[in-house]
Amino acid sequence: MADLTPSPIYQRVLLKLSGEALMGDQQFGVDPAVTTRIARDVGEIQGLGVQTAIVIGGGNIFRGLAANARGMDRATGDYMGMLATVINALALQDALEQQDVVTRVVTAIEMRAVAEPFIRRRAIRHLEKGRVVIFAAGTGNPYFTTDTAAALRAMEIKAEVILKGTKVDGVYTADPMLDPHATKYPAISYLQVLEKQLKVMDATAISLCMDNKMPIVVFDLREAGNIRRVVLGEAVGTIVGA
Repeated sequence: MADLTPSPIYQRVLLKLSGEALMGDQQFGVDPAVTTRIARDVGEIQGLGVQTAIVIGGGNIFRGLAANARGMDRATGDYMGMLATVINALALQDALEQQDVVTRVVTAIEMRAVAEPFIRRRAIRHLEKGRVVIFAAGTGNPYFTTDTAAALRAMEIKAEVILKGTKVDGVYTADPMLDPHATKYPAISYLQVLEKQLKVMDATAISLCMDNKMPIVVFDLREAGNIRRVVLGEAVGTIVGA
């Protein structure tokens, strides 16, 4: 009998989640229903044999840039934001393990009581053993966003693609929430994203992906099963590439 399991087009992916993705309809914090749904989706692609790493933001708890605008030192605010990403990583780890998905939280700032320090070869080994690796604390440096951390970690672990989960189903000519005439790009180049200043990832992250030919798929995270559709090669969202 033929094997009917669909085969993924990617073997190793990096999923970038914003902190806001975990809020659901709340004003701040983590919605357990949302983390459970994301965990189920990640569990699905693990079941297909896809090695999965995740980089998570902290904007649902603390934003360094916003604090900076109100007079706080930028570096201090950014470090506080990095600690917020660790809280999110632990929440996501708990949700994944309730789905029987083995995970490791790996942080750029050492805190051995709750997570492993980032060691590139060890992180790759976890992926090879079928564990989901959640990268927390950004790059460990102020002035760099978690978008840049996602691009950096994707290169370091030799991921084939960055999956950027957002609130919209791709990249549009303008913000579709504000402009009813905005149209969606099925595919777009890195240069176009930079020239048009489209809010895909920040310019540092896009430049890093462009230099290393790392494709980015921007898709709607809120629709259950979308991560699976992307890794199976279905036309979901927008592909940013060369």
